[in-house]
Amino acid sequence: MDNTTKTQQTTAAATATDSHHPTGMSETTARRLTGAAGIAAAVALIVEVPLYFIYSGPPPDANVLARLLVGIFALAFLIVFVTSFRELVKRVHPAYEWAASLASSTGLAYATITLVSMGLEAGAVIATDHSIDPTIDVNGTYILYGSIGRLLLAMFLAATGFTLARTNLLPRWTARSAYVLAGINLAFVPSLFFGNTPADFYAANGWGTTASMGALLSYWLLALGISTYRSGAKR
Repeated sequence: MDNTTKTQQTTAAATATDSHHPTGMSETTARRLTGAAGIAAAVALIVEVPLYFIYSGPPPDANVLARLLVGIFALAFLIVFVTSFRELVKRVHPAYEWAASLASSTGLAYATITLVSMGLEAGAVIATDHSIDPTIDVNGTYILYGSIGRLLLAMFLAATGFTLARTNLLPRWTARSAYVLAGINLAFVPSLFFGNTPADFYAANGWGTTASMGALLSYWLLALGISTYRSGAKR
């Protein structure tokens, strides 16, 4: 009788322990996955951005499709980054999961909007029998790449910065730099009032509104990804 009681107590204790044991990826895995995805997204963006400045006129189809393909992979890695970042915060600081969820949701929305814009550009290039400049000729992407993208990216960066500041997951510079980049992106939201000339810095589809913001995001993601991955290696 005593042995049966002890067995039942042991089983109950084990069940209780299992119910409180965290499931899913470990903190180390979440840090490494988040860091690796951030690095991969950054590298792809760094490769993509210069491809927009090779030709002064309408670029050949191969150039447009190549940069779009690289951008698609960059956004795929960004989706992994924002998803694993939310999982990391949920694992380490559950109280701020709501902030990480906001960062993840706005990051996913930004990736979706940008993928739609790329699809519109690729479709126009494929369907046309002569070279076109999709940054000018595909007017449906002006606001998607511009004001809408800038607002969503500002929200993503602000939420990420807030999460990092509150949880101390990474060094303080990661949160501060996210806030700075969020402010810069927010400043470009009104660019929709300033025409559609890509050569202009501050236009709906200007190089400042689109390409420069992509470059800033890429180098920030690279630094953040390296910091996050290294934090996982120390555990």
